[in-house]
Amino acid sequence: MHDIIPLVAILAFFATSGWMLKLTLGYRARMKELAQGRLERSPSDARLERVEQAVEAIAIEIERVSEGQRFVTKLLNERAQPIEGAARAAVGRRVDTPH
Repeated sequence: MHDIIPLVAILAFFATSGWMLKLTLGYRARMKELAQGRLERSPSDARLERVEQAVEAIAIEIERVSEGQRFVTKLLNERAQPIEGAARAAVGRRVDTPH
């Protein structure tokens, strides 16, 4: 009974791999035909292309916002360091207040 489990796992792996390979090769062939103009584009293909372009534009904008956030964080850290140094120096000093 235990001898059949690895065999089933190996067969399942190869069946899944073959299926994925078939899908990948089919997709590549379709894209090649689209690029060569031998295949008509469906409206869903054009829509998918617009969605892909929108996602790429959003990714670029997110990267720009992230870079701005890193810059602002760097500036705030640079500004806070002298204050922290002054605060450490003030800890050791005694401050006299009038009573």
